[in-house]
Amino acid sequence: MTLAFSPHFSRSYRKAPAAVQQAFNKQSALLLGDLRHPSLRAKKYGVAGDLWQARVNDTWRFYFTIEGAVYRLHEIQKHPKK
Repeated sequence: MTLAFSPHFSRSYRKAPAAVQQAFNKQSALLLGDLRHPSLRAKKYGVAGDLWQARVNDTWRFYFTIEGAVYRLHEIQKHPKK
């Protein structure tokens, strides 16, 4: 698997605090190794079922789709409930 970053994701990532960027870098490595890694708590998100959500830390999440052998990253943001 590989990662592909949407332009929107890249902008959001650059605006995120340095600690969140560092945590995402760790979590993205875990994602590449195992989608089901417990630290990610990855789950399908939304009604359509093609968008996934995973944990960066307690308050930040990232959203992605799976397209063949590519994780396409769409968003990184504060969790709406935190």
